[in-house]
Amino acid sequence: MSTTQPTPSRVAVYPGTFDPLTNGHVDIIQRGSHLFDEIVVAVLVNAEKAPLFSVDERVAIIQDVFAERPNVQVDTFDGLLVDYARRKRATAIVRGLRAVSDFEYEFQMALMNRRLEAEIETVFMMPAEQYTYISSRLIKEVFMLGAPVSGLVPPLVEDRLHAKQASLRHGLAHSRKA
Repeated sequence: MSTTQPTPSRVAVYPGTFDPLTNGHVDIIQRGSHLFDEIVVAVLVNAEKAPLFSVDERVAIIQDVFAERPNVQVDTFDGLLVDYARRKRATAIVRGLRAVSDFEYEFQMALMNRRLEAEIETVFMMPAEQYTYISSRLIKEVFMLGAPVSGLVPPLVEDRLHAKQASLRHGLAHSRKA
């Protein structure tokens, strides 16, 4: 009598700040969700940065955008990425490469992660060509200066950007009155 072992789940962690989530991120998450049984979008908690969206807001946005993809999970982490990946039983870390300028840093991180945990592979993915030049930082910058970001972020993110901008303006106007 032959007993078959269940196939181990292929879990990948896609870490980042996602402030805000861009269509480049969405492209990598969608394609990663086809390559792995589960992809965990891991939002970095970094107290030293001053993000536009809170960690909870970023998690909620990503969950809303990927509500129809049950193998896309959203979580938060701090500390060493490989420690987090181990806890998630991940076999891979997914990293996006937009341009050659990203490669040196990502290569160094991948080698260090391999040194710390040889069983977890780093998988580099390039976003679709039309998204190779966008970054969260650039999106925030051009949006706050009044330029449209349609087609660069999911519609839900664009709506949240407008709401955030309105609340910031309201807060600024309110503080000027005080």
